[in-house]
Amino acid sequence: MFTRFHEGIPPSRTRRQNPRMRTTHRPAGDPIRLSDEVAEALERGAPVVALESTIISHGLPRPRNLDVATELEGIARRAGAVPATIAVLDGVAHVGLDRAGLKRIATEPGLRKLGARDLPLAAALGACGATTVSATSFLADRAGIRVFATGGLGGVHRGWTGTQDESADLDTLSRTPITVVCAGVKSILDVPATLQRLETRGISVAGFRTGEFPGFYLHSSGEPVDWRIESPREAAEVMWAREALGGPRSALIVANPVPPSEQLDPALHDRVLAEALAAAGREGVTGQDVTPFLLDHLVRGTGGASLEANLAAVRGNVRLAGRIAAAWSRGS
Repeated sequence: MFTRFHEGIPPSRTRRQNPRMRTTHRPAGDPIRLSDEVAEALERGAPVVALESTIISHGLPRPRNLDVATELEGIARRAGAVPATIAVLDGVAHVGLDRAGLKRIATEPGLRKLGARDLPLAAALGACGATTVSATSFLADRAGIRVFATGGLGGVHRGWTGTQDESADLDTLSRTPITVVCAGVKSILDVPATLQRLETRGISVAGFRTGEFPGFYLHSSGEPVDWRIESPREAAEVMWAREALGGPRSALIVANPVPPSEQLDPALHDRVLAEALAAAGREGVTGQDVTPFLLDHLVRGTGGASLEANLAAVRGNVRLAGRIAAAWSRGS
């Protein structure tokens, strides 16, 4: 299968050593491909940070999205880590993209948004797509990357009691031992319910230099967190403690708030979000269409200010993730 990758997979998980796994039909080539830079960094124990690609393909306008993708990789490098932007191109999951790959993700029309559940389908059918938090976490863990930076997580949607709409991010993170640096969950979600689900699913949460859970566009959601971390070194120490204890095999969420000076004006946020929710109800928007509808309404309703707050959060998360990865690497 994937040669660079095979060394990091426990024997019980390989196709060759699992007698119950059918071997009559095998995909041609490696389903996961590490860039040379990422593979070499992992082989020598250098810090690596995983980056998702959905923000490039679906979260930003063109042509700015390619500039931002390049900028985020540069931030990771300046923080001391090798960036590994993850995406699926022609059925192959790439962990680390070159310039041509980044350009494809930024400009190619009709790219799918791939969650973890979509990866086997994309691999078998030769599809192209950008990876969400769940798919990026899964692939990063498979590659041996320990730290992942993103903007905000998915979570429990408002009105869950009627729709039971919950992001697949939570399920994947409940069984993926990766450290995720984020600015909380998207503020269009039910934040208290999401925090409760994170606890129920055994996903650890710590605020970075804050006792309150961030509000994505906002510095704070107003919801408390039980633990706080004061430095990248402390985050790395939590990672070491998890390994020493032998578990749990779930994610550590490092909740890093956007600076108050760069957050979206709270009053503007609350007003536009209320308008967006009302519009979604009037137009009968449901299911997977809700999130893009609300986020688009926020961008338009705030004159682009929500997008700038989002980018400020992502930049800070990538910077912190790079520093955590560097601290982890120095002590590993």
